[in-house]
Amino acid sequence: MYLPPNFHLTYCTNIHPGEDWNSTFKALNTYLPKIKQGLAPEEPLGIGLRLSNWASEQLGLEDRLLAFNTWLKAQHCYVFTMNGFPFGNFHGQRVKDQVHQPDWTTPERFDYTLRLFKQLSILLPEGMEGGISTAPISYKHWHQELQTEQVFRQGAEQMAQMAVALWEMEKNQGPYLHLDIEPEPDGLLENTADVLQFFETYLVPAAKATFAQKEIDAKTAETLVKKYITVCYDVCHFALAYEEPGHTFTQLKAQHIRVGKVQISAALKAVKGNRDYDQVVAALKPYDEPVYLHQVTQKVGQGVVTYEDLPQFFSSAPEFEEIRAHFHVPIFLEDFGGLASTQDHIIKTLTYLKQHPETTNHLEVETYTWEVLPKSLKAPLTTSVVRELQWVKDHLK
Repeated sequence: MYLPPNFHLTYCTNIHPGEDWNSTFKALNTYLPKIKQGLAPEEPLGIGLRLSNWASEQLGLEDRLLAFNTWLKAQHCYVFTMNGFPFGNFHGQRVKDQVHQPDWTTPERFDYTLRLFKQLSILLPEGMEGGISTAPISYKHWHQELQTEQVFRQGAEQMAQMAVALWEMEKNQGPYLHLDIEPEPDGLLENTADVLQFFETYLVPAAKATFAQKEIDAKTAETLVKKYITVCYDVCHFALAYEEPGHTFTQLKAQHIRVGKVQISAALKAVKGNRDYDQVVAALKPYDEPVYLHQVTQKVGQGVVTYEDLPQFFSSAPEFEEIRAHFHVPIFLEDFGGLASTQDHIIKTLTYLKQHPETTNHLEVETYTWEVLPKSLKAPLTTSVVRELQWVKDHLK
């Protein structure tokens, strides 16, 4: 959905179960027309498409991709962004840290992402840029400290190769496409400082070496890698890092690092106040479910302590004034029965974007937890998605 000044607003279809193409398309065909009718009956609706590796492979068979593109046009919908973070299953069974698997050290991650880009280049409307969000290199707890540098180097080398591939696609009359790295708690990239260090220490040097093989000088190589490798700013994730939107956007801009996409999402928040630890735990217990990771973060001095999941936080019983939990909750709510949300970070982000519309024009609501929310928060999915997108529209006015 197009919104002035030049924003494209959508929701991420990772909220719909579907690991093969048939089930993915069935969900799209079921929900998209209803969502469009409830939100934008007279204007095109953008889609944040999520395809598993399996669904993407199947979409590439026979004439399915062209048939899907024809269907999109008939529905007055368009794809401008994709979620390439979850490679495999994302619903109905344990995901947890496996959402990072395979990571950016593997050829499987590269091949999957490049295939998505080739499909996006066909689905993307003419004259529009497109982006794909992706994992933050790897999952921190899979690697010993001595291994981490090698993982960074391997990830940077593969992303530099991806930048070359995207450069060549655009040079051959393809659209401008970018890979949007999505930091999150316990990823190898968690916050603004991590992103800046990764670009400076690993990605830019890797790009200079890779583009040199194409007879591109070092200065141009740095410019190109920062054009094609960008950041997915997930509001929930940066709120968990206790970082203000203006700080992150300013720091990235100073180093000429682009924001490819903003994912609009909210985390849970508990402020202790006059409550004891057991009361906070009781309020959080309904959100402890077996499918997704729900890291808990706590500001300590100048740093942030991260608990790997809600059970680790429960067993640690730390002293705290405020904690935040990685559970994407409906963005239109702020109160969750003894808990709050980081909705204020969304409002600050949207305010910044209105004042600095050049930051990015890709906005994607990503509340993927509807299936595992406590019963008291569940509502019909179409109603919930429309309500979230309308809430964003109202705050962008």
